Amino acid sequence: MKMTIKTGDSVLVITGKDKGKQGKVLEVLPESNRVVVDGVNVVKRHQKPRSQQDKGGIISKVAPIDASNVMVVCPSCGKPSRVAHSEVNGKKVRVCKKCKTSLDREYVKASKKEAKKATEAKATVKEEVKTQAKAPKTTKTAEKTSASKPVEKKTTSTTKTTPKKSTSKKTEA
Repeated sequence: MKMTIKTGDSVLVITGKDKGKQGKVLEVLPESNRVVVDGVNVVKRHQKPRSQQDKGGIISKVAPIDASNVMVVCPSCGKPSRVAHSEVNGKKVRVCKKCKTSLDREYVKASKKEAKKATEAKATVKEEVKTQAKAPKTTKTAEKTSASKPVEKKTTSTTKTTPKKSTSKKTEA
C-alpha cells in the first residue's frame, strides 16, 4: 500500500493515548500501514540477559502506530494538514493542502525561490504602474512646443551673506 508519510516527516498524533503529541517519523512500515514516531507509543519490555556482559531488566522502546492516526505537519505553515500530490518540474511531489507548498525537502527550497521570484515580479509591476500614474500626461501641443523650442533651465544661486557677530566681550578698564 502506498503511504503519504515518509521517514523524517514531522507528524501530529490525532487519536489514541498519545493524542496531541508531535514527533518525527523514525521508520515507515508500508506493508502493515504503520509508522514509528519518536516519543509516541513508548512501551516497556522485559529483557533477559543474553550473556554475562548484558544486563537484563525493563527497557522502554518505541512501538509502531497506525498511519491513519497521524497527520503530517507542514514545515512552512506549521499546521497539520492532509497531503495532496502534484507535479513540479516533471516529478510527482507531496503538497500541503492548506498552503500549497511542497512537503518534500528537495522541492521546498525550489518552491520558496519560485514564490519569492513571483512576489518580486508582482512588486516591480506595481511600481511600474505607480510611476506611470505619477508621470505627467503629455498632450500634442506640449510635444510640439518641446520639439520646436529647446527648454533652458534657469539656475539661480541664492547665497546670502550675513555679517558676523563678534563673540568677544569688551571689558572696561
